[in-house]
Amino acid sequence: MITAEDFDVGAAWHVAAPYDFLRRLRHERPVFRSEHLDAYVLTRYEDVRAAYGDPRRFSSEGSLTISRSLAEETRRVLGEHGSFLSSFVANVDPPAHTRLRRSVSRAFTPRAVAAMERRLRDLNEEVLDRVAPHGGADLVAEIAHVPSARLTARFIGVPERDEDFVREHVRDWFQLFLSPQPPERQLVLAESFLAYLDYVDRLVAARAAGPRDDFVSLMTSLIGTELSHREVVELISTILLGGNDTVPNQLGNSVLRLLREGVWPVPPELLRTAVEECMRIDGASLGSFRYVTADVEMHGVTIPAGALCMLSTDSAAHDEDVFDAPEEFRPARHNADAHMTLGYGIHFCVGAALARLQLRTALEVLGERLPRLRLAPGAPPVAYRTSIVGRGLTALEVEW
Repeated sequence: MITAEDFDVGAAWHVAAPYDFLRRLRHERPVFRSEHLDAYVLTRYEDVRAAYGDPRRFSSEGSLTISRSLAEETRRVLGEHGSFLSSFVANVDPPAHTRLRRSVSRAFTPRAVAAMERRLRDLNEEVLDRVAPHGGADLVAEIAHVPSARLTARFIGVPERDEDFVREHVRDWFQLFLSPQPPERQLVLAESFLAYLDYVDRLVAARAAGPRDDFVSLMTSLIGTELSHREVVELISTILLGGNDTVPNQLGNSVLRLLREGVWPVPPELLRTAVEECMRIDGASLGSFRYVTADVEMHGVTIPAGALCMLSTDSAAHDEDVFDAPEEFRPARHNADAHMTLGYGIHFCVGAALARLQLRTALEVLGERLPRLRLAPGAPPVAYRTSIVGRGLTALEVEW
């Protein structure tokens, strides 16, 4: 897309193939004013990393609340919930961030994450037991999303009977807040989102009355001392998003890349670095937004105080100054894990270890069970979901 002028978030190239455009920006306009995003964009690795590491000047306060793109009628329907995520850990600065992250981290200790590996393998095996006899499937819908969504739901404490409800409504709220939608579609999504919030609110109330061994109960026990009720609802909602959306999207992106590159099944000795290289070259997260708290001078451009700024981790992961031949897929790349797909600094993803474990386990089980996995001939062209901040396939037809 060498002729692209801007981040046209409604265009297919924006998610699928932005790299010629991003390379040109890195070389010619590393600080770019996007009319489509109504934001400044940082594209070079060193600048993105520096901004992540400077929360005083690049503030997370309100950065995820992208309801400014919603129509007036949608705002009216949402009411106070139009600012959803206003107290989520990735959407605030210290000291609130410090308090929230400390609370959430109790559930993501290395021991707790490691204990989930057996359950993850079993969930992947269960899906393949059902799907493998068919000889083919839509990997996105029938394989990638199910184990991650189920593990996350069980970790959170969502009853098995409610898993499909949660998965459908999480998809709707992602589209509402983080993907451009026409006004009439926004209203449908807003109603779904309010129903989802009501569900999570009732789940929190149920665990307050009868605690169990799950994340909801742990967080609910902190209400009144470390957390508020709203903070608990938002924490639960966004962790469910990661398990139902971000991780499955990354798995779909990774399988497509590995099949296209002829690296299937992934050799066991390359599994860890191959996962990192997949996240680097085809990250499910395209970047993060920040608000600039004071005028910032960068590369001859003044970013004025109060301006919205996008930290393009997608571009940073393809920066030639950090990654040699960045458009080449190298499953043994020595610095593949230097990508910032999972964030950086104080906002490094609290569930990063679990996400990596989910990806490694899924690719390992898929490789063992489906060593002849391949793209289905005659399938429709690969297409990506329209999004401001995420990369995910709409479908991926495969056979074995």
